[in-house]
This record gives sequence, C-alpha cells and structure tokens, in this order.
Amino acid sequence: MESKYFNRYKSLCRSLENLRLSRTAKIDDPFVLPATIQNYNLTFDLSWKVLKEVVTQEYGLTDFATGSPRETLKSAFSVGIINDDRWMDMLKVRNTLAHDYDGLIATKYFKKIINEYFSLIEEMVQTISKYYQEA
Repeated sequence: MESKYFNRYKSLCRSLENLRLSRTAKIDDPFVLPATIQNYNLTFDLSWKVLKEVVTQEYGLTDFATGSPRETLKSAFSVGIINDDRWMDMLKVRNTLAHDYDGLIATKYFKKIINEYFSLIEEMVQTISKYYQEA
C-alpha cells in the first residue's frame, strides 16, 4: 500500500499499544479514565479508516459511503476482515462518549473498552497486517 496508508496503519498500531497500557492501569488513578477514553476514540477512528483503506484498496469495494464508519464496518464485515457484531456497539459507544461531559458514561464503559473492544481491535490489526508488510 502507499506510504500514506502505511503511516495510518502504523499510527493505529501505536494507538493500540497506548490503549494496552490502560489494561493494567487503575481507573481511579489521575488521568487514566480520560486518557483511556481519548485513546479509545482515536484508536477506533483509526481502525475504521484503515478498514476503509483495506476494503477499497485490497477488495476493490467502492460502492459504500466512504465517509461513514457504519458503512465501512458493514463492508469490512462482508469481506470477512471483521467478524463480530460488537463493532457496531463500539461505534455507538464512541459516539456516546463524544457527549460525556462528566465522565459517568466513560466509567460505565471503561472495562468493556480495555477488555472486549481492545481485543477486537487487536484481532483486526492482526488480520490486516498482511497488507502492510514493509517491502
């Protein structure tokens, strides 16, 4: 893939590694909750954008709304890059967290983010890594 796409993939990998740090952090420690939520939002956004690149570049699908995370996830599911309906839940959580001004919603989803959602993104990154091997 082009270097622009490779750089976005590498950013996703770094962001995922940062999110991994939250798995061993204590939610009550200062900055852990807001940092985890911010990093989750970034990691999720990079994930769907990388998925969009793989779906269009490697599978030639262009008949979906390329600016839409929901349509990108549906297309990635249809070609087998992702295989879990929880990706739609992840999108809903990401959208909900954008309007969480007091941290109550973040506290509710913290465990799910660092356990379930982290694992789903990690699995997807492993699946698509074959497209991003350095030449």
